Amino acid sequence: MSLKMLGFDYGASNGRAVLGEFDGKRLSLSEIHRFDNDPVRIGGHMRWDFPRLFHELVTGLRRAAQAGHRDVGSIGVNTWGVDFGLIDEYGELMYNPIHYRDELTDSAMEGVRALVPDEELYSRTGIQFMKFNTVYQLYALSRLYPSVYERAAKLLFLPDLFGYCLTGNMTAEYSIASTTAMLAVTRRNWDIELLGKVGINADMLPAVTMPGAPLGALLPHIAEEAGIGGAARVISVCGHDTAGAVLAAPLHKDKPGAYLSCGTWSLLGVELSEPLTNEKAYAAQYTNEGGYGGTIRFLKNIMGQWMANEIKREYERDHGPISYREMDALELEAPRFASFVDVDAPEFAQPGRMAEKIYAFCDRTGQKRPDSLGSLMRCINESIALSYRANIDALEGILGYALPELRVVGGAIKNKSLMSMAAGALGRPVYAGPGEASAAGNILAQLLALGEIKDRWEARAIVEKSFEGQAYEPIAAEAAAWSEAAARYESTVKGK
Repeated sequence: MSLKMLGFDYGASNGRAVLGEFDGKRLSLSEIHRFDNDPVRIGGHMRWDFPRLFHELVTGLRRAAQAGHRDVGSIGVNTWGVDFGLIDEYGELMYNPIHYRDELTDSAMEGVRALVPDEELYSRTGIQFMKFNTVYQLYALSRLYPSVYERAAKLLFLPDLFGYCLTGNMTAEYSIASTTAMLAVTRRNWDIELLGKVGINADMLPAVTMPGAPLGALLPHIAEEAGIGGAARVISVCGHDTAGAVLAAPLHKDKPGAYLSCGTWSLLGVELSEPLTNEKAYAAQYTNEGGYGGTIRFLKNIMGQWMANEIKREYERDHGPISYREMDALELEAPRFASFVDVDAPEFAQPGRMAEKIYAFCDRTGQKRPDSLGSLMRCINESIALSYRANIDALEGILGYALPELRVVGGAIKNKSLMSMAAGALGRPVYAGPGEASAAGNILAQLLALGEIKDRWEARAIVEKSFEGQAYEPIAAEAAAWSEAAARYESTVKGK
């Protein structure tokens, strides 16, 4: 008889309720419910529509029950990092959480830097400087809306906010807390001294708990509304979706290799037992985020499919629907290595006018503009692949050893063109799969918490047995072309 678990996997554009079934050897996943995650602009800010997202969670519970899965034993929720909800003294959510792409933090990095120098912030937290990190969000909120900030009794990161709404219990799960630039990276707990320097009230932060900790039973009214039964327990899984994806990445204990969790963002890195915050890590801006078992996800945040998604949205606005398969076909027809962009340039992180931004970048760097939808897509994907190359070279330099293979997980493995480009750019094998890595990691964390599997290495062995992957090998005849493209990328795009 299979053990049943429900994982709720929230991404920046959609979310899913996934049923996991484990027979003792293999794990299977089936989608119960899927829904869009559309931000809303209210009160001058881009926000997450949390009440609707929670409604979709309850709908997922209900659909699981209707499909005959009232015997689900446990439930876990994962989301993206850094964002949070504020809870007032009555236990109520004060407002819809602000979206990490909002303009709230546009000048916050400079304000925090005046209080805590960058070198000190990195040595304390080990976190890459990105303007949407929670420390910058809270700094901006406390300065721009002090009355709102002062009313807040508790702060809950998004997976913990879902958990609170399900159980009434508050926690700060380690992997999600580690994305904030407020956690002491070596102690894996809140850096109270740092918070004091920035002016953040440490009392609003719940206690940090490790992935796999039990959160509690479903509140009676939730269980009744969903019809799921009162036996299901909510578990604090790896709340950060990338931490779940890395748990499900089929890495090998005795063979060094890098992972790439690739979706809206690309997260390229390795798993370490202890943080790494030396001068090389600081200079390359590698981040130390938390993983299952207190591990460190030593990684770099790189652009993923965000730019391509924006190009698709803009094209459909003007010309009507087009599928990714059609876009891939157009990309194959476009000339190779015609132009590149710095995918991590600040302008590309903001929504809107993506094609115009690419044209402007090419004009500014003396390159030919992409002149078709296919050439735009090729420009984006080749630039991402070359960014992977530059970052894995930097990673090997920091670590002092080679990384002979790359394990890619996440939804972008469906982009076979990008996977082939990654293998070519890196000059090493790329193994892609599973695509549903964050959902799989959610379920695996539940299995670990329930004692059904013993450790993360057994979890990864189960992944390899349960899900098919695909290997992409670099083509020797194309190595010189990729090397020339990489040199032009570094000189033209990065100015090196």
